[in-house]
Amino acid sequence: MQSFVELERSLGAVPSDVVMGLRRVDRGQGSEDLFRNQVPDLLTELAHRARVSSITASSALEGIVVADRARAAAIIDGRAAVLRTRSEQELAGYRAALDYLFVSDWRPLNAGLLLHLHRTLFARTKTPGGTFKESDNLVVDRSPDGAVTVRFTPVAAARTEYFTTELLERYAQAVGAGRHHPVLLVGLFVLDLLTIHPFTDGNGRVARVLTNALLAECEYGVGRYVSLEQLIAESADGYYRALLESTHGWHDRSNDPWPWLAYFVDVLARAYTRFAEGVADGRPIGTKSERVRDHVLRHSTAVFAISDVRAALPGVSDPTIRLVLNQLKAEGHIRAEGTGRSAVWVRR
Repeated sequence: MQSFVELERSLGAVPSDVVMGLRRVDRGQGSEDLFRNQVPDLLTELAHRARVSSITASSALEGIVVADRARAAAIIDGRAAVLRTRSEQELAGYRAALDYLFVSDWRPLNAGLLLHLHRTLFARTKTPGGTFKESDNLVVDRSPDGAVTVRFTPVAAARTEYFTTELLERYAQAVGAGRHHPVLLVGLFVLDLLTIHPFTDGNGRVARVLTNALLAECEYGVGRYVSLEQLIAESADGYYRALLESTHGWHDRSNDPWPWLAYFVDVLARAYTRFAEGVADGRPIGTKSERVRDHVLRHSTAVFAISDVRAALPGVSDPTIRLVLNQLKAEGHIRAEGTGRSAVWVRR
């Protein structure tokens, strides 16, 4: 809500790198209708793959992983009659929330919609969803040695409903006024929603699933064909760093929204680049996670280090490599030996 109180302060002077990013986004957006008419079958396949990647990547960012890929696919396709674990239940919940926004007439954007999405996320778990937080919370980082660092302090529970309602109303007014680029307005909305942190759990997932819907409403529909959640997972360090930098001073409106908005615009620009590459090649582009998986299982030496994967796949971040390696370990394909710089992975 705070970012929209003085919108001219928040968006008055757009940095040059963000301007260039928005140009890339708008060029990509202009090609959507053309591709939709020319290659509808390919876009259907892209949409299917993006849906799967979005569900798995957004869940993995919260530590929710179903290691068995066949089992995860059955859950995403709705073929799993019984959900055995909390992770499976929450994976199914994100699938339901994403599908709700893609296939239903979800408008208008209001507090009821946010509560419905939250309720949907947790509908298959024993945790009640669909209510704002009832106690104050903190967003923290936990280091491997157990130390806890407070990243930021969200809005107090007693003020959460008011701040959330104000944000929704001010966002709608800003979009209706048409004075600022809609992508920047969506980015500001996500920043404020994450900083308000209206729920005890599930804030990131609600924000990410809404991001797709709000961008599509503004006619930036690339999230249907390229998983924005996967792009965020591939640049997780940048995602959390940008959020942290832009939340400092948020409560008294002295924060700088541009680190987050620059990251947000860059993710969308990269999504349009990946979209164009997929259409040009006539086949879906594998995600960076899929490239890591394929390299480890098919092309790496029997014993390898993270540095070997990094050298073989330039442009793939270490967090993405580690995420895939941990998934493959959980599936029993590889095992870790050693610790620290001497650590290696052994393919079974």
